[in-house]
Amino acid sequence: MSEYDVIVLGAGPVGENVADRVVQGGLTAVLIEHELVGGECSYWACMPSKALLRPAQALRAAQHVGGATQAVTGRLDVEAVLARRDTFTSNWKDDGQVKWVEGAGIGLLRGHGRLSGTKQVTVTAKDGTETVVTARHAVVVATGSDALLPPIPGLDDADPWTSREATSAKTVPASLAVVGGGVVGVEMATAYASFGTTVTLVSRGGLLAGSEPFAGEKVAAALREQGVTVLLNTATKSVTRGDDGVVIELGDGSSVSAEEVLIATGRKPRSGDIGLETVGLTPGEWLHVDDTLLVEGYDWLYAAGDINHRALLTHQGKYQARAVGDVITARATGKPVSDAPWGTHVATADHQAVPQVVFSDPEVASVGLTAEAAKKAGYDIRVVDYEIGNVAGASVYQDGYSGTARMVVDEKRKVVLGVTFVGPDVDSMLQAATIAVVGEVPLDRLWHAVPAYPTINEIWLRLLETYGRP
Repeated sequence: MSEYDVIVLGAGPVGENVADRVVQGGLTAVLIEHELVGGECSYWACMPSKALLRPAQALRAAQHVGGATQAVTGRLDVEAVLARRDTFTSNWKDDGQVKWVEGAGIGLLRGHGRLSGTKQVTVTAKDGTETVVTARHAVVVATGSDALLPPIPGLDDADPWTSREATSAKTVPASLAVVGGGVVGVEMATAYASFGTTVTLVSRGGLLAGSEPFAGEKVAAALREQGVTVLLNTATKSVTRGDDGVVIELGDGSSVSAEEVLIATGRKPRSGDIGLETVGLTPGEWLHVDDTLLVEGYDWLYAAGDINHRALLTHQGKYQARAVGDVITARATGKPVSDAPWGTHVATADHQAVPQVVFSDPEVASVGLTAEAAKKAGYDIRVVDYEIGNVAGASVYQDGYSGTARMVVDEKRKVVLGVTFVGPDVDSMLQAATIAVVGEVPLDRLWHAVPAYPTINEIWLRLLETYGRP
């Protein structure tokens, strides 16, 4: 076929979900992919990184429960961890993903896709063969993002790792320098420290800058306990690769030597070579969209996932994909479009209700606005903090459980604007917080959401008690 109802550039989880939604809606769709079907998340990000982190997390959990502590006498088997990781990536083969695409009735074109006109994409295969496909209704850009390499002198010649190399490494280096204090930097520092690697983390500010301040502070303290050298508020002046590894010169005049260096300083849009200039857009820039994910100024071009820079998270990209797939179908078939806030065809949650988990030790699970963000947005707020370790369920779960919960309340409406949990395995509590934020559940109604005893979810009762009856 050379004509489809919808063309999707990028066959990662976002692109797959877009295509699946439009096909379920009765339209035809084709995915265009020049790497592996399944994208960054499946092979170099979410799945392999969590596979690397989980074994050490499970080991540490057992070491903190009396009875299990005495039974756990061995160390982490790093080769087994890497082998297990490989199963999550299917050894970087996408046969299974391709089978799913075919079974879902979605077309697939292998090659590099570039916009070449209105509703038109030219696909160049590895052998140089070009195929031109056109869309009857829409083209969706779901090409994602790449690791950003900052302009540090010597870095380009130092053969640095990015998140891809860190999550797909076949062997573990004796030492690793991590430049960047965000999610990738923190998670990979946690993982490699558990492998026995000597890890130094260098951040020009604090850790996890977008989170509540106590989150970064607790994670930094925990990393140091795990043997990681954490250098905060420290600039990186240069990176030099030599025969014995890399030398990183720091802003204070000191230096760090390591076998490998991981640069985890942010992301950039994967839009430099997808033909944006042919339709009047600028290559290399993020694509700005409305809440139905329609690129501003166009009635046929959409952008979902990282590429629109709304929320660079796989689950949020898939959420956008469902909205954009359904709205394209509605517009194509003449059905009503539900584009009011929280409607069927909009990604309203991108603005103030984004959930995220940092799989560090302790974990950081958050949703909605931080206290600082809420103040900047003009809300009259009250902040409620509680020590999670004081909850009965936490003491049962782990000996000496330590963690913090924060609830940010809109005092005018008496609803929750944001929640942050820091502690072991707090990811399991995040969905309840997300529902409270998205649903704008009044505090007086939350009192009737009784947490089971003894579970860590009793933290909700303690937060409400600390706040007091509204």
